[in-house]
Amino acid sequence: MKWTKTEKRQLAIFFAVAFGAPCLMGVAMALVHSMGGSTAVFANAQMFYPAAGAMLALLVTRRGDKLLPRRFYFGFLALTAVMAAVSMATFMQPETALLLANLVIILGSLVCLVLHFLDGRARRTAGGLRLGGAGGGRAIVLTVLLFLALYLGRYAILIAVSKLADPSATLADMGFTTDWLYLGINLAVLPLNFFLVYTPFLGEEYGWRAFLQPLLQKRFGPRRGVLALGVLWGVWHLPLNIFFYSPSTWLQSLVNQIVLCVCLAAFFGYAQHKTRTVWVPVVLHYLNNNLIAVFAGTTSVIENQVIGWADVAVGAVLLAALYLPSLASRFWKEPLPCLPLDAPAEPAAPAANAEAPEAGNQPPQYGPLN
Repeated sequence: MKWTKTEKRQLAIFFAVAFGAPCLMGVAMALVHSMGGSTAVFANAQMFYPAAGAMLALLVTRRGDKLLPRRFYFGFLALTAVMAAVSMATFMQPETALLLANLVIILGSLVCLVLHFLDGRARRTAGGLRLGGAGGGRAIVLTVLLFLALYLGRYAILIAVSKLADPSATLADMGFTTDWLYLGINLAVLPLNFFLVYTPFLGEEYGWRAFLQPLLQKRFGPRRGVLALGVLWGVWHLPLNIFFYSPSTWLQSLVNQIVLCVCLAAFFGYAQHKTRTVWVPVVLHYLNNNLIAVFAGTTSVIENQVIGWADVAVGAVLLAALYLPSLASRFWKEPLPCLPLDAPAEPAAPAANAEAPEAGNQPPQYGPLN
């Protein structure tokens, strides 16, 4: 199916923000990196741009749509602007900027949570932000547990391969923490911490999974659409690959990123199809990013990595084996509905003898998500 004129406008606005902002910020990141500073705050801020692009696209193209979650949208857009401004403060006070960014994320997450509920159920449904989904809580819990099993299985395989290659290798040699108290405490607080820092992960998932994925699936089909999304998602990380993740091996990092994003897009897309709520991919993204730091015992583990082509090849085989089988699921039968949910399609030209309704007398009706 082809995109409507409105959808084409939405995509233009989305790409201008979601990809344009990282390109502009990439210049600032290059300057900070050349001065030997950390670009971590830029990485945090970049996570907000996809959702900001999606929200702006919907607000601009559907101005008369009173059932969009406007309170939440405007709150999130304000938070995005503040995060972009804080990232620029890295030039003057790097350590202060990082601390300030963490405080802004916590405060912004709490404020957005309040706005989320103030918008009401109908607006949350229209905006694709309902907490509940298809299959109820059981489907959500099982999907999260399946992801955790695959995630931990990935680490178990890597540890086994490392031990086969070098029987004397220890967990510390492989980059894992052996501080069991640290590990236990951080695993225990991980679920609680989510409510304080969910906004960056929603920033990506609302843009990628809730907004862009249905549009790409409408044009290219359910599976090809989600694979195309994975490639775009991977390329979107380019400024981070060059100036944050792996400056010395950025090309290997980029290829590895695209492979990772394609495979995760398949599983996150499966989760979105199965549960019909964006909050499940948000939780999965949160777990994927934070468990890395928990198991490594440091939050700086993803910064300044050195990645070889052998690492890329091994990772690609492992990721594909674990996550791409989700594409065989029965939940991929048809594309997901585009945002806003259950909004009426663009009207065709009325017949000559048809009675035109008065403008404003037919507000859009939003039914239940599932």
